[in-house]
Amino acid sequence: MAMLVAGLLIFLGVHATSIFAPAWRNAQLAARGEAVWKGGYALLSLIGFVLIVHGYGVARGNPVVLYEPPAFLRHVAWTLMLPVFPLLLASKLPGRISAATRHPMLVAVKLWALAHLLANGTLASTLLFGSFLAWAVADRISLKRRPVSLQTGRAITAPPGRFNDAIAVVLGLCLYAAFIGVLHLWLIGVSPR
Repeated sequence: MAMLVAGLLIFLGVHATSIFAPAWRNAQLAARGEAVWKGGYALLSLIGFVLIVHGYGVARGNPVVLYEPPAFLRHVAWTLMLPVFPLLLASKLPGRISAATRHPMLVAVKLWALAHLLANGTLASTLLFGSFLAWAVADRISLKRRPVSLQTGRAITAPPGRFNDAIAVVLGLCLYAAFIGVLHLWLIGVSPR
């Protein structure tokens, strides 16, 4: 469990610098330069991610059950997960979806975390998904106070296009079907069905 917690602290800590320490972040960026800042950010994020994945896998081997979710919550989780992949794609394909949600990736993270909190009752799951949900909520709240120039990680990667929403929805639903059918079991080791 310690490895999972360490990974969460590193990964979400790095991703929370703009939320809780924007002045420090800006000072580090100015002092060290963008390449060094991004390199350190990426390295720490990778270390945190690896610790999260390994720590969660270890914790799943010897689970501490906090509650037993009722079976119907799996269906609720599947429903909440439906828009997650389209929203993730919409964050990089500007269109009506990204304009309406303003920060589609944060909405996707919140839905993903909530869905998994509902479907999993172990301590490790509560720590993992609860931490990501808390981070996404805090980031969304802080974005309302941050100037646009400090809203890092939200750069548009494609020009607005009239088919971007359709691409995001179609490809997103295909990814959802692939995860439900095969990829979740293959990558995570647990069947969502």
